[in-house]
Amino acid sequence: MQQDTFISHLIELRTRLMHALIAVAAVFIVVFLYPGSAAIYDFLAAPLMHALPEGAKMIATGVITPFMVPVKVTALVAFMVALPYVLYQAWSFVAPGLYEHEKKLAVPLIFASTLLFLTGVAFCYYFVFGTVFRFINDFAPKSITPAPDIEAYFSFVITMFMAFGVTFEIPIVVIILVRAGLVSVEKLKEARPYVIVGAFVVAAVVTPPDVLSQFMLAVPMCLLYEAGLFFARFVGVRPKAGEPESQGQSTTP
Repeated sequence: MQQDTFISHLIELRTRLMHALIAVAAVFIVVFLYPGSAAIYDFLAAPLMHALPEGAKMIATGVITPFMVPVKVTALVAFMVALPYVLYQAWSFVAPGLYEHEKKLAVPLIFASTLLFLTGVAFCYYFVFGTVFRFINDFAPKSITPAPDIEAYFSFVITMFMAFGVTFEIPIVVIILVRAGLVSVEKLKEARPYVIVGAFVVAAVVTPPDVLSQFMLAVPMCLLYEAGLFFARFVGVRPKAGEPESQGQSTTP
């Protein structure tokens, strides 16, 4: 019986993964046809191109790189567009093990997770990239003619997008930890000094080796942690089997 249940879970997981992949593939085909991978890459490269000296261009050192990199960028955009559906499939897989009142939280959490992730990506693209690229260009010796490689730029963009996108999910993580009863709001408040140090350590690892970009990631991490603490105050701990539902925690900020 247990083996049958395990197999059924694997089948369900495979089905959810296939649905998510099909959604991403469908969006990929649409955006690949219009506006097209070249236009999408040009948009992605705009912050760097605006920071470079007039007349400077990016280069491609590989034979098929001019084709493959824009295709990878298009796949990244397709994943971001299909992210709400991907998260919905993940929720559908775990939903049978949730209480009814927890299932009602699914839509707000999916919406909030998607919004926060895309907000982190947008913050990185519209604010961080322009500031960091201008700083690097102004700092570089005038005798150097910059010609960034498009593949290296794509790897940099992926790292930064994931760093900021995941970072902006911190409030959701805090709320889930409190909801699951793994840690209390009071304990999280006591951990503030460690979180601040950890934020700067993480920023130093995942961002370029310049103080500006590290600061621009670490500060939002700390602020989002505080936002998670604020909203977690209104979330009750998940009750154990046979226990009534709690109405939330009434802690002071």
